[in-house]
Amino acid sequence: MKIESAEVVIVRLPLRFRFETSFGVQTERIVPLLILRGEGLEGYAEGVMTALPGYREETLAGALDLVEKGLLPEVVGRDWPGPEAMALSLERFRGNPMAKAMVEMAFWDLWARSLERPLAELLGGVRDRLPVGVSLGIQPDLEATLDAVARHLEAGYRRIKLKIKPGWDVQVVAAVRERFPEAHLTVDANSAYRLADARRLARLDAYDLDYIEQPLAYDDLVDHARLATRLATPICLDESVVSARSARQALELGAAGVINIKVARVGGHGEARRVHDVARSFGAPVWMGGMLESGVGRAHNIHAATLPGYTLPGDTSSASRYWERDVVLEPLEAKSGWMPLPKGPGIGVSLDYDYLSRIRTGGFEVRALDAV
Repeated sequence: MKIESAEVVIVRLPLRFRFETSFGVQTERIVPLLILRGEGLEGYAEGVMTALPGYREETLAGALDLVEKGLLPEVVGRDWPGPEAMALSLERFRGNPMAKAMVEMAFWDLWARSLERPLAELLGGVRDRLPVGVSLGIQPDLEATLDAVARHLEAGYRRIKLKIKPGWDVQVVAAVRERFPEAHLTVDANSAYRLADARRLARLDAYDLDYIEQPLAYDDLVDHARLATRLATPICLDESVVSARSARQALELGAAGVINIKVARVGGHGEARRVHDVARSFGAPVWMGGMLESGVGRAHNIHAATLPGYTLPGDTSSASRYWERDVVLEPLEAKSGWMPLPKGPGIGVSLDYDYLSRIRTGGFEVRALDAV
């Protein structure tokens, strides 16, 4: 399939709430949306990079510069037999998986639409709905935390994830567990602790957590393996797993018993599927994480999470939790703790171009030379 042109539309989306983690506070997202065009069709993806490198090393400015000057000129104007071949051509650019994911994921959508098949089917999905959990940022106080947990359990969410950091951890988890003894609870530290904090983290074993997510450094495997021997609660890795290779290493070392897969973090659908397959070979469950995506990224994540190894509730919660108005026309809403697969070819959503024209803050186009 020939990619004839590409357009990046940058929009500003205010969040409906203040989202705090151990590495900062978000009140909005600057979302770069990529539109690949070919054969009269469009394929969509979004970038999840932030202005500053708080989660991983990539930044919005650096990633978009690479997309415009390196990645898109490599793929636009060429005829590709499929997404795998196109992704292989990007391997000469080292690192930058989130930038690469924008291009790779948009082409998966375009390709699936050209075949008039849903993306989930092409990826090997086996279900048409997903169990959904929710990620709660650090709240202003304990009562606000308990209220937020209660609201989301009443809405049917099947797992509550609490963000923690030093000084906001054991006492919060203890209070939530006491109030909600039957809830599936997890915690996410976003790399806020050190191995020296092992004794404090071990206190969380008393509260029947499904797992502790990314307690130590964002690029570490060795210390996580050492920490795992001191905890009864399984460790889930997020930031530390950037490829199928690092997933294998983490599982071989015993650094993780669970893996959070974020398609954009690992470079796109092809690598996410390989991470999934590695985890299954070790008998380790995976679940779909989130990066506060708009409806475009959320739809991609829903399709990817239909693969059989995604056995734990993921972060594909309702788009209306995050945005007053989404950038897609189709509502992506969970019902009684289940998120249905969007219907139709590709990722099953279409862009709300009228809304995009009002919230656009920038962008650029790349066209094939013979189309200029």
